[in-house]
Amino acid sequence: MTNERTAGSDRAREELFSAVYEGRDDTVVALLRSGVPAEATDPDGQSVLYAAAVSDEPGAVRVLLAAGADPERASGPDGGDLPLCGAACGGHTEVVLALLAAGARPDRREAYGFTALAWAVGQGHARTVEALLAHGADPALPGPGGGAPDGEPPLVTAARRGSPSTVRALLRHGADAREEALAEARRWTAPEAVEHELHAELLPMAGTGGGDETVVRRIEEDGGVTIVVETLKDGVPVASLERQTGHGAIATVLEESLGIRTPFEELAGRALRCGVPGRDDWREPVAALWRRGDEESFEAALAWCA
Repeated sequence: MTNERTAGSDRAREELFSAVYEGRDDTVVALLRSGVPAEATDPDGQSVLYAAAVSDEPGAVRVLLAAGADPERASGPDGGDLPLCGAACGGHTEVVLALLAAGARPDRREAYGFTALAWAVGQGHARTVEALLAHGADPALPGPGGGAPDGEPPLVTAARRGSPSTVRALLRHGADAREEALAEARRWTAPEAVEHELHAELLPMAGTGGGDETVVRRIEEDGGVTIVVETLKDGVPVASLERQTGHGAIATVLEESLGIRTPFEELAGRALRCGVPGRDDWREPVAALWRRGDEESFEAALAWCA
């Protein structure tokens, strides 16, 4: 009889995870009311709250939290995965807000030293970054990487990622390391720099075995273009990397924040390299020149028109 009850409990936990993955919030509620614990875990040690967080199921997350799930409880095989970090990595802003409201600490580190902000910044999830900062995340708290002994400042990570929206959010909340971030942004302003570097980074990750194929996709989003480079084996992706291309806009924003007067030719060149008025790499340099409104810029513009 004990074994039967245990098996029933195991099946109920499996059903709870299935309901979360399939977005069946009513079933989640029913199972919790029947006695399935809100702190249930799967055979790999993953908590059901973490599963809901990474699956972008805000309804299930709220139900689990209301039923007593701990927003701070780490899970996974090594106990190093935090629900807030899992949600932030995927850019699941609504889930992030629910976890923060329930008491998740925005600056808590999980395995390998990542915070929720480090994940969101590295992935270019500007809305999630803004939500974390608004709830007290430290805009200067270093994340892992960058070669620095204490980790890399978020603003530098954002500059490398190429997301102007993320950079603006960090600056609004007082992020430092602006000079380092500017140097990083300037490294990537050449049109071919991002794709070339992604290919170079991807090669050791995917291996060089016969039959590999590399494909490049360009996605219009966040005021610019995201370049995705994937390696396929037999038509199946085996590794991929992505980066946004708003580095010209980022360099312009950072220069203005530092009081640097960038030459007219350089700003105009950034806009022309972009060539699309709706993108940040066009808008920011043109806006910077417009805000000057001085004789020097006016004469330079006349010379270009001539």
